[in-house]
Amino acid sequence: MTEGSLDTKDKIEIGRLATWSVSTAKAGHGLNLLRDNNLDTYWQSDGPQPHLVNMQFEKKTAVQQVSFYCDYKNDESYTPSRISIRAGTTHHDLKELACVDVGETSGWLNINLEDTPGSGRPPRVFLMQLAIISNHLGGRDTHVRQLKLFATREPILSGDEHIPFTTPEFLQHSIMR
Repeated sequence: MTEGSLDTKDKIEIGRLATWSVSTAKAGHGLNLLRDNNLDTYWQSDGPQPHLVNMQFEKKTAVQQVSFYCDYKNDESYTPSRISIRAGTTHHDLKELACVDVGETSGWLNINLEDTPGSGRPPRVFLMQLAIISNHLGGRDTHVRQLKLFATREPILSGDEHIPFTTPEFLQHSIMR
């Protein structure tokens, strides 16, 4: 996990590919504010913990990094202190990929899912869930100002480059006689 600035090097934001939902939201502080690219607005939960943000994809999608923005200076007891990132096919088979203790941070928190033990590559998921387990100072509801999902940016081939075929089936056709 890194803190401070948003880490977008060699990554592409894929949040637009998902259908988003939250467990609860306070009137005037709904899900739309979580994705509006404005650090002055925030989603606020309204109910018992854990607070959930669900991101559902149409097809299996590789998610390399989850980044979210918290502002302890302004939000204090509304700031998450422990967050779990879960992934799976449906709500019934979610597995925890990472559990993070968040300090009194004001800035972006970037969680690299390639660092998940035993994986070595980003998980491919239909459903990703961010669960806010607890808040600082024993707070009940939570504020999250932004949430972004990233995948590895694929290199773009120029017109004179060849597609890097590696399977034997493709390689047998790569040279003309």
